[in-house]
Amino acid sequence: MSAGGASRSGTLPETQVEAMFDRIARVYDRMNSVMTAGMHHRWRRRAVDLARVGPGSRVLDVATGTGDLAVELAGRGADVVGMDFSEGMLELAREKAPQVLFEQGNALDLAYADGEFDAVTVGFGARNFADLDRGLAEMARVTRPGGRLVVCEFSTPTNRVFATAYKEYLMQALPRIASAVSSNPDAYVYLAESIRAWPDQAELARRISDAGWSAVRWRNLTGGIVALHRGYAA
Repeated sequence: MSAGGASRSGTLPETQVEAMFDRIARVYDRMNSVMTAGMHHRWRRRAVDLARVGPGSRVLDVATGTGDLAVELAGRGADVVGMDFSEGMLELAREKAPQVLFEQGNALDLAYADGEFDAVTVGFGARNFADLDRGLAEMARVTRPGGRLVVCEFSTPTNRVFATAYKEYLMQALPRIASAVSSNPDAYVYLAESIRAWPDQAELARRISDAGWSAVRWRNLTGGIVALHRGYAA
């Protein structure tokens, strides 16, 4: 649910997606809570647990959005940089957590040195990468050998019947909820479509491995509605 570093190819042009996230920034946190019944906070805490960061750790949170995951990481004592392509989202993130450095940037061309970070995270934003494989490779480049990647993202429920019903819900109910809460329901049609098009757990693990990460594993949350993937930099 975070804004990405670039738009998904074949969906909307990058400039349109960036503008969309700028427009919905002020209602973004409220929509997250409505759409997930508040569970997104627990999912992010589990992601940070998996990142295993603490005092002395330097962490990059890619597609940080309004900064919730970055705030959780900083709460564990880590030195955190939150990066996003939407300045509208970043304005809210800076209001929320002035102790965190938030920077505008592109996930496909990270403006950081090789091996600069002990861990890299992305929470609900990898779906917005124009080139997922390039984004994953860039995150591997800026992570020190042995450092960790954690991807927290909507995924495929493990029960097939529920998975079908869930994806239908995304396309039908999500825009209706957005119409009641937001003045930009079309943005949530885009987000629903991006969730439906996202690779399942095994396919995402393969692509993370192909991007240069090792020992990639995943953990399902809430029956696979969300999955946490972790890998290690070579």
